[in-house]
Amino acid sequence: MHDALLPLSVFFASIFTSNILLTNYLGTCSFLSVSKEMKTSLGLGVAVIFVMATTTPLNWLVYEYLLLPFGLEYLRFIVFIIVIAAFVQLTEMAIERYSEPLYQSLGIFLPLITVNCAILGVSLFMVIREYSFFTSFVFGLGSGIGWFVAIIAMAGIRVKLKNAKVVPALEGPGITLIIAGFMAMAFMGFSGMIAVS
Repeated sequence: MHDALLPLSVFFASIFTSNILLTNYLGTCSFLSVSKEMKTSLGLGVAVIFVMATTTPLNWLVYEYLLLPFGLEYLRFIVFIIVIAAFVQLTEMAIERYSEPLYQSLGIFLPLITVNCAILGVSLFMVIREYSFFTSFVFGLGSGIGWFVAIIAMAGIRVKLKNAKVVPALEGPGITLIIAGFMAMAFMGFSGMIAVS
């Protein structure tokens, strides 16, 4: 694949064929627990896009200019977690100071993102695949959008299910996991169209 097309390919692949949630199964805990209502899913989804698109290039800079030169790449797990937690905390403090209504509407969503393993997973994939700074940013943004699309779709289905007749044995987590499985298969149907290299 031509290098100039790599970021575009990575962007679309991270939304569809290599969706961080539905093909790599990262971030499923908050996905399953928060997707009961559309409003909460929207709030968390937007917050995930913002944090993922920002912390992925930040972690790239830390890895390339701090960890690699000093031979500390084995610390990437803990350092990436620290960067993500610090960024989320700074973002939360800034929103609280400058926009109280936005802070109240986001509520628990920002702190919840700190423990979302999809955020860490994207930074680790970025290192394994040896992406450039720009490609890492595009990958983080696309992965956030892919996670957002998945949680919004799940929330829409679960809202409709409230009025549907579900077999009693499958109510709650059972039917939710079945839906997640069908969604994963649907997203995997895009495989072969776009591949992440």
